[in-house]
Amino acid sequence: MNSVGDAFGYPFRDPAWAGKIAVQALILIIPIVGWIAAAGWLILTYENLRAGRPELAPAGFHLERGIGLFGVIVIYSIVLSIPAWILEGIGGAASNQNSVLGSELTGLGSVLSFFVELFIAFLTPSLIVLTARNGFSGGLDVQRVWTLATSQVNNSVIGGVVVFAANIIGALGLIACCIGVFFTLIYATAIQAGVAAWFDRVSAAPPAPAAPPAA
Repeated sequence: MNSVGDAFGYPFRDPAWAGKIAVQALILIIPIVGWIAAAGWLILTYENLRAGRPELAPAGFHLERGIGLFGVIVIYSIVLSIPAWILEGIGGAASNQNSVLGSELTGLGSVLSFFVELFIAFLTPSLIVLTARNGFSGGLDVQRVWTLATSQVNNSVIGGVVVFAANIIGALGLIACCIGVFFTLIYATAIQAGVAAWFDRVSAAPPAPAAPPAA
């Protein structure tokens, strides 16, 4: 992963990409189990990339590898979304009484939900890297996650933007009679694995030497 942009194209350099994505997409249809398997597939693909092998992991039920990352993402999403849910709930109840305040609170909750989604995208590369290295506890080590994410803010922002773009690509499958969303979501998962591998590489790289003082 020489650049973060490689995350979009590397899956297609794997000669078996079509079969791997198709099978993993079919597994994704299974509620909960499919999502855990996709998380495990992401971790394995990330490890391939980190080892210098630009290839997708074999499709399969990678539940043992995926349960940690799945749990980490679910917990972060729920905890960070609670304030937005509270605002939307209060706003919805007030709207039943034709309250203008209710509409404003509902709108504020929706805006907050959007920023939560952006924030999770910002953290995602760090969450993947630390969970792959240290398991469930690594992803839930909030201080360590925050330190890694903010040690190179520019890289986290760039990675988060690509993760957010991948989420949009994943949702585009809804246009294809809904069933296509499983295929686009798996492609988006592959993109996220690529982003994590790039982020891991640039985060581990030594800082550039300082420019010599002007004579």
